[in-house]
Amino acid sequence: MPTAEEDRASRRLAWCVAHVMRHAPDHVVTDMIGRLDKPAFKYLCRDEWLSASTVTLLLRHGGESDRSYVARNPRVVGRPLPGLPGPARYARRRTPAELLPVLRAELGRDPLEEPLTAAELIGLLRRHGRRPRVALDVLALPHDPDPEPLLAEHLRLPLPAGSVEALLLALDLPRDAVHGLLASAAPRTRFWYRPAVRAVRMGRVTHEELVAHVTPAHRTLLLTDLTGARGLRWTLPERTGMRTAVARALRPLRDDPRLWAELLRHAPSFPGTLPVLVARIVRGTLPEPADAPAVPGLAEAVRSVAPGGAEPVAGVDRELALASLAVPMESVQEDIRWVRDCLARGLLSGEDVIRHKAPACWALDEDHWLGEVDHPDRHAPAAPVIAARSEADRLFALALGSDPDAWWRVASTLPDFAGTLPHLLLRVTEGGSVSGRP
Repeated sequence: MPTAEEDRASRRLAWCVAHVMRHAPDHVVTDMIGRLDKPAFKYLCRDEWLSASTVTLLLRHGGESDRSYVARNPRVVGRPLPGLPGPARYARRRTPAELLPVLRAELGRDPLEEPLTAAELIGLLRRHGRRPRVALDVLALPHDPDPEPLLAEHLRLPLPAGSVEALLLALDLPRDAVHGLLASAAPRTRFWYRPAVRAVRMGRVTHEELVAHVTPAHRTLLLTDLTGARGLRWTLPERTGMRTAVARALRPLRDDPRLWAELLRHAPSFPGTLPVLVARIVRGTLPEPADAPAVPGLAEAVRSVAPGGAEPVAGVDRELALASLAVPMESVQEDIRWVRDCLARGLLSGEDVIRHKAPACWALDEDHWLGEVDHPDRHAPAAPVIAARSEADRLFALALGSDPDAWWRVASTLPDFAGTLPHLLLRVTEGGSVSGRP
């Protein structure tokens, strides 16, 4: 039986690993999960704030006990085990009594007499797929469960977004089929984004896989910000995870304004995925873009993930605010009030907190400088959280790249490290001293 000190060390390591995983590529997350010992892994699954992609990878590669721990985790909000939320939510709403007569008239027979053929099922999903409720009723009828004809028909002519969401909810599809359903875009409708959000929230795909498969490319960029959408949309942690994955795909553009301008010029008409578009922009192999209608919100989405941002106001007050980040106050609540006040007055930004707050594990955990809010998005001010995670993404990528060993050294050093995140990355990657000033 572990001692109290060993138990505290396991809890602290799980806490730090969870925060590092927010910024790591999928293959690094999988590697770190495999390196954790059994007690730390239990605490990670059961007690920590886990990103949507981390939950997906835990469910994908873990066993039944891991699923049980994740299911008991009160911090996994909106992302329970696969299948939930699912058809049960819609089943509580009674099916309209007139639906079966309508289906009977469309098919020319009683749909309950014998299973629907693939052609009949696809026809009904096309006609009744505006929202998932009726499509789920259609999928509840006897039918051939083989997903291949559905996927082939979807690739030929995309199904409505509601039908795609219903297929994700109702059928236990293999991963390739899920990727295929997301790869071909449904016609642009008011709720075109719902299948992507649903797939991530159900643990079917990670944000990185979403970026790799969603087409056309401009929709991937629009998925970074769904704050104006109604109904099913990203929570703040999910939104930051999507921005992290998109920023990783856009990293080859560096900070070259010419390449970013090319991205904005070609994205509306490019039919492929975002990583393919970025690679062709960097190689300079794209032809002149075809005429395409303007995409509302695309320019704003590109600007939001482009490097650079407004600097906070300069002056003595700002210097004092920066210095205070390295000196924790007497209580956590007092520290939170001070940082929130500095953020509201424009003296600090989320980037400043990541660069200057000590210890580094507190800087990565917004609860230590913004406080916990009883709301699905957790934090009332979204801008500092987004800015802080973007800056952490940049620092981790610059220092560690995609080397799993380097990521693990950072995660295992973080629990006992007293300096800032830049100092930690310098120490791990270059063996630099942490005593020198920034």
